[in-house]
Amino acid sequence: MISNTNENTMLSDFDFQLFGEDKHFRLFDKLGAHLVTHNGINGAQFAVWAPNAASVSVIGDFNRWDTNAHPLATRSSTGLWDGFVPGAVERSQYKYHVVGQNGHRMDKSDPYAFSSQVRPETASLVVDLQYTWNDSEWMQGRSARHKLSSPISIYEMHFGSWRQNPAGPNRFYSYRELAPMLAQYLTEHGFTHVEFLPLMEHPFYGSWGYQTTGYFAPTSCYGSPQELMFLIDTLHQNGFGIILDWVPSHFPCDGHGLGYFDGTHLYEHADPKEGFHPEWKSSIFNYGRPEVANFLINSALFWLEKYHVDGIRVDAVASMLYRDYSRKAGEWVPNRNGGRENLEAIAFLKLLNEKIYDGFPDVQTFAEESTAWPGVTKPTYDGGLGFGLKWDMGWMHDTLKYMALDPIFRKHSHGQIIFRSVYANSENYVLSLSHDEVVYGKKSLLKQMPGNTTEQFANLRLLYGYMFTQPGKKLLFMGAEFGQAKEWYHESGLEWELLANPANAGMARWVGDLNRIYRTESALHANDCDPKGFRWIEANDWEQSVFCYLREGTHCRPVLVALNFTPVARHNYRIGVPCPGQWEEILNSDAEIYGGAKVENFGAVETVPMPSHGERHSVTISIPPLGMVLLSPTESAEYSQLSRRK
Repeated sequence: MISNTNENTMLSDFDFQLFGEDKHFRLFDKLGAHLVTHNGINGAQFAVWAPNAASVSVIGDFNRWDTNAHPLATRSSTGLWDGFVPGAVERSQYKYHVVGQNGHRMDKSDPYAFSSQVRPETASLVVDLQYTWNDSEWMQGRSARHKLSSPISIYEMHFGSWRQNPAGPNRFYSYRELAPMLAQYLTEHGFTHVEFLPLMEHPFYGSWGYQTTGYFAPTSCYGSPQELMFLIDTLHQNGFGIILDWVPSHFPCDGHGLGYFDGTHLYEHADPKEGFHPEWKSSIFNYGRPEVANFLINSALFWLEKYHVDGIRVDAVASMLYRDYSRKAGEWVPNRNGGRENLEAIAFLKLLNEKIYDGFPDVQTFAEESTAWPGVTKPTYDGGLGFGLKWDMGWMHDTLKYMALDPIFRKHSHGQIIFRSVYANSENYVLSLSHDEVVYGKKSLLKQMPGNTTEQFANLRLLYGYMFTQPGKKLLFMGAEFGQAKEWYHESGLEWELLANPANAGMARWVGDLNRIYRTESALHANDCDPKGFRWIEANDWEQSVFCYLREGTHCRPVLVALNFTPVARHNYRIGVPCPGQWEEILNSDAEIYGGAKVENFGAVETVPMPSHGERHSVTISIPPLGMVLLSPTESAEYSQLSRRK
């Protein structure tokens, strides 16, 4: 609780100046509700932006929701209203009663509220964010974990449906209850990060959090702010980073939310051609209004500072970049130059990334951007948007389309695998198999694979092996790691009972070992975002649907990857290698422990001085049906003297 002798305001002249200049990036310290003591009287200071309102008052359980009891005052042209309310205490319920210039009356939740009632109730809650963190070791060392040369393997999850509590009132575990379970699970399966679908307050559970109303409030259906802090703290102490999905692209039209906030279209565009999203039936932020852009940037900075979050994944970036996104001709407004680009959104995204990396250089920002927009991960000073990493949506679409083919037809689509090499170094990529690929009738990843059950599991192991050995960071949605059979549905928990089946248990073991090898073999991650990290050995064997490539790092042994996308084993397959000696088989998707048929290479193979694939030495190996093998030179090999082929 803050002690303040000026009972009129927490806003200083400097705050008003910064806000008026659109440079206030710590508004979460001043706006919203803050517990304070004024002249020995306990209460809360409230502040809200409503520049076009005729009057604003605070209503709540502390004044019996009386609209006349606690009017707020405005003292500048900035449109900020504030005032002290005695008697407001921790977890007091409140809203703002806003009267527009036209007499329109609205009861609005606080845009800067730190907590809210459990849905379907919509009042904001006065809460204190005090918490004693125990993750100093993680915070001091996290910069090394977020370099582009570091292994980043992300477990994407929807909190409410990961595990459901049969004894809970709403079937949900709380943030605190799930913390030790999740930490143990991530440890067992080897991921480095967890990415939560939006945990910000949202009124409709079926939106998965992507219809946000509380940009500073974690959803209360899983617990309090401190309980979420405990979850993040626990995961940090166990060595896992936290990425939050964040939605600055649109917001829902619920009456208590941001829409028509002060009797005008304050946060959104007034023209529906600019301000209403036809696909999601939601409102679009007016990025050209500096106060709105600052509101969103404050939100991102808030989660990074107050909750020690390690990354922000920005949802639906493509919908922000293009004014005609999801619109037909005549349904959108061109920019000032007559084009389709949203110039204001572009400026916002650049400023967002600049402010995040200025304040938190040891975190990462991620763009979910589904088009070929150039320079998403280039620095803003070089004309880019300034993100750290971008989801590779093209790789996902091409790969899943290829994998869905009956293997007999894959040779005719050989180019879908090779094509990624054309653009792989144009951005810093995350290879993502996300929640979007297992909903709305698409089936689970397992059921998207062709063939009988045994072949489906083999194909899925092959898909994951291909993903984990391609350049780029990794992301896998929950349930995929053990081969969930059903399409994901947010109202149900994952099919944990399937782990009793050897095939599913083998899949989980395979993903765990892929994560382990990705982390421990530097060649598989050190040059994820550098063209030096990948080169084809065999890219033209379309007839047999075999691909071979080399992953290389600096001062580490290379890794040879051989993949066979047909159900026919390829024995005595000759591959050129860059150094002589013994090459050990470090991973094989057809091993018995993963549910395979044991087409293996008996631990290691020896090179012979027979040229192949442009190399002076080669090995012959067995590549399992619908499988992959990874080989690396042993200490006896001469890989330490390797120099990259020009």
